[in-house]
Amino acid sequence: MIGTIVKRISAIACTFVALAGPQPAQAEHIILQSTTSTQNSGLFDHILPIFTDATGIEVRVVAVGTGQAIRHAQNGDGDALLVHDRVAEEAFVAEGYGVARHDVMYNDFIIVGPAGDPAGIADFADAAEALTAIAEAEAPFASRGDDSGTHRMEMRLWGETDVDPTHASGTWYRELGAGMGPTLNAAVGMGAYALTDRGTWISFLNKQDHAVLLEGDERLFNQYGVVAVNPDRHPNVKYDLAEQFVDWLTGPDGQAAIGSYRLDGQQLFFPNAQP
Repeated sequence: MIGTIVKRISAIACTFVALAGPQPAQAEHIILQSTTSTQNSGLFDHILPIFTDATGIEVRVVAVGTGQAIRHAQNGDGDALLVHDRVAEEAFVAEGYGVARHDVMYNDFIIVGPAGDPAGIADFADAAEALTAIAEAEAPFASRGDDSGTHRMEMRLWGETDVDPTHASGTWYRELGAGMGPTLNAAVGMGAYALTDRGTWISFLNKQDHAVLLEGDERLFNQYGVVAVNPDRHPNVKYDLAEQFVDWLTGPDGQAAIGSYRLDGQQLFFPNAQP
């Protein structure tokens, strides 16, 4: 009796296998911890399909603030890291979380605000002086407030002034804890100034009467770097696949893909990987 039941179960199992047929292989993929600025700008939609076509490797992006992206990578929740805070990236490698850091591309930060410019910052060439003028006028300022690369740059600039804007939190200084796109939407909605990377600003569709009011300060240079997560720290990471991504991104094909991305005729990122 038992033998008969076993034979019937085996026959049913074989039938299911035959009906299912051969299953397609799962595509190889990596997890890339990165920033909202690279995602919101549309850059990944442009370059990642080119990489996948060339290598067969899919890149799944987790787009958060730089600080959060780094923490995720430190926890092993990603195979590679692409962010824009060089000091933090170098610390990530020095502490053994990453294998090596590589320059990838750059653009710059800008301060945008309502065309009426109530704080008069369009007359300034110095970003810290512009922030001081905003604080003195108590003009609304929308801060990401999320420990992103952009937020860290903003706080470094405030550190060069005599103003601690967090003392005005909730009044003229609004800390949103949000990505760059939502922060720009809030800035437009409340007639506020904001610090943003140029790539996100160019791709942002809800500018209304907002415009670039300060640019060109050399301190607003915005460098991006890429790091493969260290398999000695996290054996689960797909280091070989991540290294293929790093090599492609910093090589001639990846650099050409970055340089070819434009919106309305404007180049958003400028490749600068070292040979």
